Amino acid sequence: MSDSRQLILIRHSISAQQPEISSHHWTLTAEGEARCLKLAERIAAYQPVVMITSEEPKARLTGAIVARQLDISTETEHDLHEHLRRSEPYSDAATFRSRIETLLTQPDTLVFGEETGAAACQRFTHAVDRSLKRHPAGTIALASHGTVLSLYLAQVAGIDPVAYWSSIGMPAYIVLSLPGGQVLAREDVIP
Repeated sequence: MSDSRQLILIRHSISAQQPEISSHHWTLTAEGEARCLKLAERIAAYQPVVMITSEEPKARLTGAIVARQLDISTETEHDLHEHLRRSEPYSDAATFRSRIETLLTQPDTLVFGEETGAAACQRFTHAVDRSLKRHPAGTIALASHGTVLSLYLAQVAGIDPVAYWSSIGMPAYIVLSLPGGQVLAREDVIP
């Protein structure tokens, strides 16, 4: 790839949905783990120097598998977690989609859960900034979640958050230039 610095934002791989527990505690399916190997192959060309993940199991496991394949270190960052909605059990897909779309289009309104979209984005942005300061050289890979990634990309890259959230796969990645936040590449990783 290039000698310039980049930020690789990764949405976690396929999670094992368990409606009886908060999605913040879901882990990966066997297929989700297998897709992480493909993800590692796809981002290897960008030569990330570290993998930083959310503390949530599905993102942490995605990052750990990729990091192991790329032989890079991994660390967690507390505020990279998904939009806080621990008090909201997963409902049917249509209701969930409607709530997320409202959250993305009305980020200053508390739509559901414990934080607004704007608060989630601000928290996530600070976590990204801290991660970049801890690692001032080289390309950084960051494994997180669809909703906060959509909010962040709307802010830094002008991407339509609903369109992005609606189309993003598990896993998926997008590469941004540093500084500047220009989108250099985007791919859903499906074997």
